[in-house]
Amino acid sequence: MFLLLLALVAPGAEEKSFVAPNSKIEKIWGEGAFTEGPAEGPDGCVYFSDIGNRVMKFDPKTGKTTIHRDPSGRSNGLKFDAKGRLIACEGANTSGGRRVSITEKDGTVKSLADKFEGKKFNSPNDLTLDAKGRIYFSDPRYTGDENRELDHESVYRIDTDGTVTRIIKDVMRPNGLVISPDGKTLYVSDFASDPKGARALVAYPLKEDGTVGARKVLHDFGKERGIDGMTVATDGTVVATAGKAKAAGIYFFSAEGKQLAFLATPEDPNNCCFAGKDKKTLYITAGKSLYRVELTVAGK
Repeated sequence: MFLLLLALVAPGAEEKSFVAPNSKIEKIWGEGAFTEGPAEGPDGCVYFSDIGNRVMKFDPKTGKTTIHRDPSGRSNGLKFDAKGRLIACEGANTSGGRRVSITEKDGTVKSLADKFEGKKFNSPNDLTLDAKGRIYFSDPRYTGDENRELDHESVYRIDTDGTVTRIIKDVMRPNGLVISPDGKTLYVSDFASDPKGARALVAYPLKEDGTVGARKVLHDFGKERGIDGMTVATDGTVVATAGKAKAAGIYFFSAEGKQLAFLATPEDPNNCCFAGKDKKTLYITAGKSLYRVELTVAGK
């Protein structure tokens, strides 16, 4: 297995390491087309998308990676709900579902939502859930030649009764998103393909009714590759995947947006999640691979 340890502090950041002593970034699988959306399942396995059109499953007990769902509807972001069901953002392009789906315990896959106001979604990308079981997801369009029915790229909420509400529209191209541990802030990556567009970590106050307050830019990546996916630690630290080449890695931000540290990754990272008994193992999808590293902070 490929091992690498690089804990470099990005310009302007305080010198702080979130990497556990003697821990190294470990490559545990590298046979994908483009890996994304890792999520820990109720069985302790880590599920992730290989956007070639399948969902993979890594079992930490055996060290083996197997196919969980094929085809996957071009799944990207994945999360498990409180009942242990897999929720997936299915994207655009050939065989893409362009919907948010759920896989029942018996393996049945069904749509939770595929339209807004009667119009097909662009390409659902990433998602997060709140304590009430409501789903928040981003709907940009990066790839795919399918007809676009919506003239905007927004963030939506799916309520437990299936109602779909557009909650954020002042973004150029929303990507990764996560809710703070106290449930009061929704972090969103505004990540345009064009370097001249928005590439920033933004935060919105999240209200009890699932609506949001005013947008606040916490960190502007300028022309650099912005955040693709992210997660959050129990202490409120935002753990995000961003950058390319020498700037590719895990960026650690305070809840206020202050960059605290940087951990370089061997390939350009796409997303990450906490897993393991103590929730201190960070799994990272990057390039065509899946990596992991032990941290000093735990995920929620």
